[in-house]
Amino acid sequence: MLEGPSYLVSRDLPSSCEQESTWIYNTYRVIELSNGKRSLEDGEEIGLRKSFKPLIPLQRVEAVHVAKDNTLAQTNHSNNQRQHGDQSDSSSLIHQIGRDLSINCLLRCSRSDYGSIASLNRSFRSLIRNGELYRLRRLMGIIEHWVYFSCNLFEWEAFDPIRCRWMHLPTMDSNECFMCSDKESLAVGTELLVFGKNIDAHVVYKYSMLTNSWSFGMKTNTPRCLFGSASLGEIAIVAGGCDSMGRCLSSAELYNSETGTWVTLPSMKTPRKMCSGVFMDGKFYVIGGIGVGNPNELTCGEVYDLQTRTWHGIPNMFPALNGGVGGNNAPPTAKAPPLLAVVKNDLYAAYHEEQEVRKYDKVRNLWVTIGRLPEQASSMNGWGLAFRACGDQLIVIGGPRAAYGGMIELNSWVPDGGPPQWNLLAKKHSGGFVYNCAVMGC
Repeated sequence: MLEGPSYLVSRDLPSSCEQESTWIYNTYRVIELSNGKRSLEDGEEIGLRKSFKPLIPLQRVEAVHVAKDNTLAQTNHSNNQRQHGDQSDSSSLIHQIGRDLSINCLLRCSRSDYGSIASLNRSFRSLIRNGELYRLRRLMGIIEHWVYFSCNLFEWEAFDPIRCRWMHLPTMDSNECFMCSDKESLAVGTELLVFGKNIDAHVVYKYSMLTNSWSFGMKTNTPRCLFGSASLGEIAIVAGGCDSMGRCLSSAELYNSETGTWVTLPSMKTPRKMCSGVFMDGKFYVIGGIGVGNPNELTCGEVYDLQTRTWHGIPNMFPALNGGVGGNNAPPTAKAPPLLAVVKNDLYAAYHEEQEVRKYDKVRNLWVTIGRLPEQASSMNGWGLAFRACGDQLIVIGGPRAAYGGMIELNSWVPDGGPPQWNLLAKKHSGGFVYNCAVMGC
């Protein structure tokens, strides 16, 4: 997402990039001070400066001298541009160090700063918006995770857990039929996909973080809802669900956000809807759900190997909930799909009825209780509660039930082998019911 201005300062970078980091800071600082204007992508509050390290005294002195040189360079560059059009530095970005080193520095900046960087000139704006930086970051293993969720129909918000900052997305331009339909969400690459149904057809709305806008996305080859899904980098897989006639599906598809295309995969062994999907150990898992002609919850799981393009069944992978302390005997169709999350290739589940967090033992194929959910993590048979992996931490988003609105809380915990010690990241007044949630890592 392109955001409001925040200063770029020196970071702990490899020695080969220390000079380039100084250039980035000075270039942006000089241009900002000389122009005295806000970012072209303004609209969000300024990031928390305490998340950055200040320059040490020597760096400040060097910065002053380099800033003066940059001011002269900017003046000369401006004059040359007036004489020679846009040919001066359109390809070199920071022309003093060249395009390659410029990009090498930008890769190590926080994605929160990209909105400010895009406001420098057309070259930076084009570089941010064409997605090149994010593709290179992914190749280098540089990933930041933001949480996207909806507590009000048509309204989406994003949360940056590093700077603890809330951001509003543009309102979705959809009709009431879509608003009332079952909706699934999926973050893949730099896109947020929201699946639903209009009056006569399934549709996909796509939010692009590069342009901060909504548009229609490419529909799946087989229209579906209530499916399991998960993403891994620039790809995502959806599996199962039900079609427009309510028939339970076994089909699966792979989406590539770089090409915007869906490819049909081999079908699962068991048709299922209201299931959950995760990536673990580089493989895609589908767990739980409801099958054909069986009113009970499925306890089996399946795993898809992307290398061999084959499915393998896992019996008794997810035992059905037992009703919890309150003895909730709601039918399976009234319950939410399994609340699952993978952190460092370990699978966790939120057993909402028991208010417990359990970890999956891959060797013994069983679940071990490791602790409790946050106190405010209430739900309606699992609906309204988000349980997600966000980088190396588990995130729980929810709030207490309230007839007059509510408070939403974001709690996090970094699994460390012990029981969960939840840390309250943020809270705000909002609808206490989470309709959809996805985590975008890029």
